[in-house]
Amino acid sequence: MGSFILRRFFMALPTLILVGVAVFVLVRLIPGDPAALMLGDSADVRALEALRQRMGLDRNLPEQFFLWAGNILQGDFGHSIVNGRPVLDTILSRFQISAQVVIVAVVLATFVAVPLGMLAAWRQNKLSDLVLVSCATLLMSVPTFWLGMLLLLFFGLHLGWLPIVGYVTLAEDFRAGALYLVLPIVTLFLHETGVILRMARASTLEVLNLDYITHARSKGLPESTVMWRHAFRASFGPTWTLLGLIMGNLLAGVAVIETVFTIPGLGRLLVEAIFARDYPVIQGCLLFIAAIYVLVNLLIDLMYPLFDPRVTAQ
Repeated sequence: MGSFILRRFFMALPTLILVGVAVFVLVRLIPGDPAALMLGDSADVRALEALRQRMGLDRNLPEQFFLWAGNILQGDFGHSIVNGRPVLDTILSRFQISAQVVIVAVVLATFVAVPLGMLAAWRQNKLSDLVLVSCATLLMSVPTFWLGMLLLLFFGLHLGWLPIVGYVTLAEDFRAGALYLVLPIVTLFLHETGVILRMARASTLEVLNLDYITHARSKGLPESTVMWRHAFRASFGPTWTLLGLIMGNLLAGVAVIETVFTIPGLGRLLVEAIFARDYPVIQGCLLFIAAIYVLVNLLIDLMYPLFDPRVTAQ
């Protein structure tokens, strides 16, 4: 098991290195002088030179990269040009907010969608299967920002049950903070339920056609036993992989949801930094987002043997 974990970990390292190089190069490819863009056209020459020296822009590209990478390895992502705060502290504080929404929504969607997907596969071509697949397709087809706006209009403006603007942390006021999180969580929950349900149905249908399922049924086992004891683990493998992709994507890219519901999460921080030309924050956010995506999928890969009996941790 230890060698399996180490092997998967070292396989992820080249990806992280390539991501770091890509982030560095992409930011340097932005047209114009970063210092001039951040300070504006009215900045004097001394201020521009001072900012270039502070950001290491007066050195050649290889020196800039190794200086930046060395600071990253030490946990120093630099300081924001806008407010002077450490970039890493800002990213972590914003990421906690995004994680609250994403993790709760994906976990709830999994517990609801996987059983429904297995039910749809078991009742293939029946009315219940048609209804579930139709609902899942509808949920997948509606853009999250549009679904969020509909929920805001109905539950916020029309009924007045939930707040529509602003944000309060759970630490400040747990009840008020929970109310602000309800609508974004429900929006992601509905959308991801459709995605996971269709994957769970497809993978379950594939497993139900295998010989060992036919053998289990021929022994007279109850259908519930066949589904949950024999089909569930094998069919959950592809769904588990999809969950890793969904979790990584949402943790990295919930800027639209955060903008609709005015939540100060990681995605919104990246958008604000792009508009403000805050290059240290942009670099830090892109690298952190990529690292989270890689690490989430690495964790999914490490846990795969627990859910798919065909995969061994060797």
